[in-house]
Amino acid sequence: MIPQDFIQQLLDRTDIVALVERYVPLKKAGANYQARCPFHNEKSPSFSVSPTKQFYHCFGCGAHGTAITFLMEHAGYSFIDAVKELAGQVGMTLPDDGKRVAPEEEIRRDKLYEVMDVAARHYRLALKKHEPAIAYLKQRGLTGESAARFALGVANDEWQPLASVFADYQDALLVEAGLVISNEGKRYDRFRDRVMFPIRNERGQVIAFGGRIMQKGEPKYLNSPETPLFHKGRELYGLFEHRRAIQHEDRVVVVEGYMDVVMLDQHGVDNAVATLGTAITSDQAARLLRLANEVIFAFDGDNAGRKAAWRALENSLPQARDGKLLSFLFLPDGEDPDSFVRAQGADAFRKLCGQAMPLSDFLFNELTDQTDLASQEGKVRLATLAQPHIAKLTQAPLLTRALRQRLDTLTGLDMPRPPGERTRTSNRPPFGRPLRVQGQGRGAVQSSSWRILLQALLHDPARAGLLTDIPEAAGTEAAAVQAVISLAREHPEMSARDIVEHFRDRPEHGLLVLAAAELMRWDDEYDIEADFQGALRTLLNQANRIAIKEFSGRKPSELSDQEKAHLLASIKPRKPV
Repeated sequence: MIPQDFIQQLLDRTDIVALVERYVPLKKAGANYQARCPFHNEKSPSFSVSPTKQFYHCFGCGAHGTAITFLMEHAGYSFIDAVKELAGQVGMTLPDDGKRVAPEEEIRRDKLYEVMDVAARHYRLALKKHEPAIAYLKQRGLTGESAARFALGVANDEWQPLASVFADYQDALLVEAGLVISNEGKRYDRFRDRVMFPIRNERGQVIAFGGRIMQKGEPKYLNSPETPLFHKGRELYGLFEHRRAIQHEDRVVVVEGYMDVVMLDQHGVDNAVATLGTAITSDQAARLLRLANEVIFAFDGDNAGRKAAWRALENSLPQARDGKLLSFLFLPDGEDPDSFVRAQGADAFRKLCGQAMPLSDFLFNELTDQTDLASQEGKVRLATLAQPHIAKLTQAPLLTRALRQRLDTLTGLDMPRPPGERTRTSNRPPFGRPLRVQGQGRGAVQSSSWRILLQALLHDPARAGLLTDIPEAAGTEAAAVQAVISLAREHPEMSARDIVEHFRDRPEHGLLVLAAAELMRWDDEYDIEADFQGALRTLLNQANRIAIKEFSGRKPSELSDQEKAHLLASIKPRKPV
């Protein structure tokens, strides 16, 4: 683990504008710099880089982060590699605090990459003289150009084909890389008599393999095990080859098989990726939504395909964002993307993608099939089934509202809203001046009071020291505010950039990213202090009303001294800071 103070110093010494400009041409636009976003296809620039706040944000696709994040998302670095790269650029040396990866382990990791590269080259060369494998791929319709593009290879039908490649077949690295199995003193290759699909990370390094059997047998696909290089819940097959096309088309198609990706590419559909033998994970969904505004999950139309689609829906909900489109495509009976594109062509497949079912329709279609809306009990059951799924949409307030309205319409019930969700239809603001508006144009949504506090804290973390009377409340935004207050009090030297970076890979990170992005919209005339005081006043008044309602129905003799003090404090108006 790299110490937080080192990360802060590193980011302080790094000029994010200079870093981004190596990859993306920037133009001065007021206090910030602008460009067309490198993470999605767009005609007019919505990608902004702030030299004062030292982070970037795209108002089109939502990409956001620091210099470290940019190297990770755009250049394909891991977190450790991004930190090392930036440290080298500014002349800093990573400290050895006993917690981060030791140098010898990093050397071992580099050796694992070398081992995987040697194996990939061996499999690729073996394919050139392996007649059964060549015949199999030709029978599947694959061309030599496609095999070369995806660096396909073959593992011979022998126990130890890699023994002819590595000088020391007993090397522990071969087991650690997942290439060799060691069992009761015997060693043999994991992959035998299979067509080999190298799985590459975003920097093009081979990190794993998928092996497809050529004859009948199980398992049809055999994947590398989890290794120091490979975590199947994070990686996607074809992402290295198709990243630029995905960004250009602003759409990615997620399929189930490696051959689906290769054959779609051969026929001109070069924006497909495949999961690695599992349902798509939340991490994979997040990666794809950062690359494109539209994600289509393409599945076989059978029962297994629908089950896989449902798992994809469940795992994608926490990553869904307003303005992003998640949809589901079910192919005709007996077809998969490979067979369909070979028979019908790329245009037919693209037309099919255009008819994909939006997430909301798929969700309600599946749930209504489990209920009888002709009865009141069935309507209540639908509401009961739907609410946990809608609650997962923590980063899509507009979509959440739309789904709740649709649920109300289907059931005829006015479902209770969770604390903090607005149901008020009046345009009158809850305090003296209008709330900040998130977004622009159609679909703009008012900030909640908690969101305004979060923005105010990121604008000036010193405000945390003044918030001594913040009310307790449930909800993700309230929890994020409390977490930022605690952090800012403990580390008053932290800037907004440092705070956002601190919460990387934690539940609060998504809300902090959105709040930090809003800061980049503000002009010189915006009075954050007025909104901050108004939001705090609203929350204090709400807390007062709740306390009065809780205690007013009880006799004074039934209240403890602490409860009496709480009630008196609630009756007496509390002033904001």
